[in-house]
Amino acid sequence: MSLRILAVDDSRTMRNLLDAALTRAGFEVDLAEDGEDGLRHYESFGPDVVITDVNMPRLDGLGFIEALRRLHVDRLVPILVLTTESAPELKARARAAGATGWIVKPFDEEKLVWAIERVAISGGS
Repeated sequence: MSLRILAVDDSRTMRNLLDAALTRAGFEVDLAEDGEDGLRHYESFGPDVVITDVNMPRLDGLGFIEALRRLHVDRLVPILVLTTESAPELKARARAAGATGWIVKPFDEEKLVWAIERVAISGGS
């Protein structure tokens, strides 16, 4: 059974890149365009791993992570942050919100797949 990945990013180009890379890796992929859209997709898709950008309209990545963790305390799905940001204080805020890991864009396809598989196996810990 392949892993189900929800990718949340406001950039259509980035969503397309993620969809192509993750589909090639054999994952089932669902895409959302911001945090609010991501919450709706999470409910209907039931992902094994979530990937989210930080800077998005309506509901940013940190708000999205906090909402997921608040709404789904019974199911701690791993959440990887994929962003151009690299500031240590932002990483700390993401970790405090409930993020499992951090990947800086542009992403390396093999490293992204490895990170997804690693957090999925470990259950996000």
